[in-house]
Amino acid sequence: MMTTVAVAPALFVPTHRAGGKECKKVWSSGRSELKAGAVSTWSRWTRGSSNGRSVPLVFRQPAHSLSRSRHTASGIAVQLAEKMADNADGVVRTKIHYYRKSGKYEKWGLHVWGGVEKATEWDSPLVPTGEDEYGVYWEVDAVANGQLRFVVHKGDAKDCEASISSQMDSEIWLVSGRPTVFTEMPDPRSLPQGDLGKSRAFWVAKDLLAWNAKSDSSQIYLHSSDTAQLEITAKGVEGSDIAIKLEEDLSGLPQKVLNRFPYITGYRALRLPANGDARKLLKSQLALSATDENGQATDATGIQIAGVLDDLFAYDGPLGANATKDGVKFDIWAPTAQNVRLFLFSTPTGGEPVEKLQLQENKGVWSGVGPSFWKGKYYLYEVTVYHPATQQIEISLANDPYSRGLSVNGDRSLIIDMADAHLAPEGWAHLAYEKPDLDSFNDISIYELHIRDFSISDKTVDPAVAGGYLAFAQKDSAGVAHLKKLAEAGLTHIHLLPCFDFSSVDERKETWKSVDEEKLSKCAPDSEEQQKAVVAIQDQDGFNWGYDPVYWGVPEGSYATDPNGPTRTVEFRTMVQAINKMGLRVVLDVVYNHLHGSGPVGHHSCLDKVVPRYYLRLNQDGFIENSTCMNNTASEYYMVDRLIVDDLKHWAVNYKVDGFRFDLMGHLTKHTMLRAKEVLRSLTLEKDGVDGSKIYIYGEGWDFGEVANNARGVNACQQNLAGTGIGSFNDRIRDTCLGGSPFGDPLQQGLLTGLALQPNALFQGGDDAMHNALAATTDWVKLGLAANLKDFSFVSYKGDEVKGAEVLTHDGKPVAYASSPEELVNYVSAHDNETLFDVVMMKSADGVTLEERCRINHLATCLVALAQGIPFFHAGDELLRSKSLDRDSYNSGDWFNRLDFTYETNNWGVGLPPQGKNGEKWPLMRSLLSDPSLKPSKKHILAALANFQEFLRIRFSSPLFRLRNANAIQARLKFHNTGPESIPAVIVFTLSDGDEGIRGLTQIDPNFRRIAVVINARPLKLGLEVDALKNVPLTLHPVQV
Repeated sequence: MMTTVAVAPALFVPTHRAGGKECKKVWSSGRSELKAGAVSTWSRWTRGSSNGRSVPLVFRQPAHSLSRSRHTASGIAVQLAEKMADNADGVVRTKIHYYRKSGKYEKWGLHVWGGVEKATEWDSPLVPTGEDEYGVYWEVDAVANGQLRFVVHKGDAKDCEASISSQMDSEIWLVSGRPTVFTEMPDPRSLPQGDLGKSRAFWVAKDLLAWNAKSDSSQIYLHSSDTAQLEITAKGVEGSDIAIKLEEDLSGLPQKVLNRFPYITGYRALRLPANGDARKLLKSQLALSATDENGQATDATGIQIAGVLDDLFAYDGPLGANATKDGVKFDIWAPTAQNVRLFLFSTPTGGEPVEKLQLQENKGVWSGVGPSFWKGKYYLYEVTVYHPATQQIEISLANDPYSRGLSVNGDRSLIIDMADAHLAPEGWAHLAYEKPDLDSFNDISIYELHIRDFSISDKTVDPAVAGGYLAFAQKDSAGVAHLKKLAEAGLTHIHLLPCFDFSSVDERKETWKSVDEEKLSKCAPDSEEQQKAVVAIQDQDGFNWGYDPVYWGVPEGSYATDPNGPTRTVEFRTMVQAINKMGLRVVLDVVYNHLHGSGPVGHHSCLDKVVPRYYLRLNQDGFIENSTCMNNTASEYYMVDRLIVDDLKHWAVNYKVDGFRFDLMGHLTKHTMLRAKEVLRSLTLEKDGVDGSKIYIYGEGWDFGEVANNARGVNACQQNLAGTGIGSFNDRIRDTCLGGSPFGDPLQQGLLTGLALQPNALFQGGDDAMHNALAATTDWVKLGLAANLKDFSFVSYKGDEVKGAEVLTHDGKPVAYASSPEELVNYVSAHDNETLFDVVMMKSADGVTLEERCRINHLATCLVALAQGIPFFHAGDELLRSKSLDRDSYNSGDWFNRLDFTYETNNWGVGLPPQGKNGEKWPLMRSLLSDPSLKPSKKHILAALANFQEFLRIRFSSPLFRLRNANAIQARLKFHNTGPESIPAVIVFTLSDGDEGIRGLTQIDPNFRRIAVVINARPLKLGLEVDALKNVPLTLHPVQV
């Protein structure tokens, strides 16, 4: 392998694999100078989970059965046991009855799978076996003692999906539109119609509702109950205080509404009459009911109300606890609450309230005022409100959604004035004027770091602050010395993993447990013992990544020396100041896409206690979406958008944070991201004490779940962010450099890991298929080097001149999507998934030596360092960091996440990683971890660090590596070795400058006229002629001399 960067003065970087296999070159040539370098990247995808709901089984006992004698019941039990014994390992027959009110059953069939004699194909369901007075029925042969699964369907229209245990011959009844499986024949006409446990209707504006009521619904009513007494009977919805007839608007839902709610296209538009008091109604339990022309109940449902809350109660005034000259003013937005009181406490936990303050409502905001001496005390809100989760009026104790301080574990909100001088470290007021220089966002380079990882294993750090905020202020620690080295080489930003208040770590340090590291260090490198010890205490130690937010606007207490009072605020500020003084800016990892808690009870629920089901994104049945992992938030709503943007501004102004990385940014709306950018960039030193023009925002632009393809409005995914100046991670260069994806086969290879050239044991197609894949992969990496610009034009391996957006992924999406380099974050590894070193170890063929594997690691970080766009590195990429092959170390403790800034170890071979996420790969992992020849030494680690520093210096030696717009990249970056005659896995490109006073390109680099980069990812040396460079004198880059 080889990477070559040449400059006119030139750089040449030989980096050979053992046996002459790999070589990197960076050249430079005199102002006739040339430079060249190498790069590569990789990324993470997303977390997700399903939201399955169980199907209720309804069993009815005939009245006469109650009079049976004990003897008779016993005899039945014996017969039942005998029957089950007869059926053991045999076949039982289940008769499934199905009723439709219309009486029309044509093309409705039964799809069966699971514990059946023969599963059906979806396109060939079972036709009914027969018809009776109830409807139609099927007789299905099922495996005894198995689980029969079925769904009635007509094409893709599904009805009555369920599963039942097949212990003996049985008979069940289904009613169209109902999830219930009846074990005795019901009378469908006497069954309640609808389900108040679901919210299938939407109140979208003051006088407008939408509902996809059953087609035979003629008249629709809105029901309200202040005491939550609504229930469904055979007659319809009963228990109403008020019932209002709605009129259908035959013109349908306005386009403005459909733009906000595209997923309710086709719903019926229903108008509330002028005398309907929407504000009053919204404080009660609500439902819609429908009847047919004869007054027979046909349907009923609860209502989703976020749209109308925005229409009636959108608010831009003060929120939270704010100090005034006369005291402390409290404001909380709770438009559906029937009452709100404030409980004041003198202690962080325990005890009774010392004051109870009744708040007063004005247009949905509840407010009150307390005296100045309340500052430093704690408080909770008592909120009385209807909650759809329980269908009851709930009285909940909740923290302030705008909390700026908390007690331990978020038990109570703290009244804190962020402007108090005693909350600021010395020199804080001047920090904004002393920030490290940043001329352009394209000058950024990012290092992703977990706060605890940074210092918990560093023996040069005071144990009292190890693993926390204050460790960054330990000027003489090994970790601080390491960060300073990287800053001197060109690193500009430290991206801190979540450090807002999260739920997964108990902030009471005295409760933490830890493993016996001395004992574990004696275990074999492929032993199961280490992971057993870690898993045994993993929810009781001090480690977690923290992607489970509770309060977005308060620093996490487990990183502070005292989680009570204002300590966490002071220490967080001290950390930011210390990092800035190292020459580095600070990026916060923010998680606005979900919340850890929901519902009217529970320690970690807050927003959903205050305005139930407003802040959370619901599906069309009114259940919470969980595609991000749990409790997805809904930034499409006004006050959710506002809370997010207010929170960002709070961190920027009150903590002087320099940037934000958005977790699962694609689950936020593009509108929210643009507003965040606008608000942050408008901050000024004079007005706000910070320079917002220097605040960079970027995130994960993945497009999946309920928001995919703009299903909830235009979302902030990769393809939608072109032209915004907001960065997104480039998973294309990650996957093509390393191979496959984080969710594919771990042996799938890429450009750097041996695809076609050093194939491993995985079959990846024949020779021709692999070489074609390698050629295509080479083009993808070229686009990454060109900032993945959608309009960047180059010659593909097929010989066609194409634009980046015309090169397609395997699923037909454009590879390139950015409009400017600042919108593209290149990377090959991040906290998610295996580390760069671990990926290389798994994907490399058996015969590849440790030295070669280390050089693949070098080459990957070089590619990232020298690509156009923003380079991003996971902490330890430069140290061959290993997590002993753990693919998801979010809760794997300090043992598997250890960083060693003494460079003695890279943490390889510290045992098999936790079985839960890695067990299926243990056989592969054992063979690697147990091989002593694959364990890096300090020499290997230092070589990786030196390589990393060199290429950062090369990147920052010329502005040609950091071009500021798409036009400049198109004009100055040229690829060679292209077309059908090109050699795959060899990338050659040049970066050209102009000469002062000569027409053409503007001169931007006083040192180098041209830079040439040659990347040879092949395992052998080869000769290559590049006509454009034949007469250009190249010399080794000064950094490498």
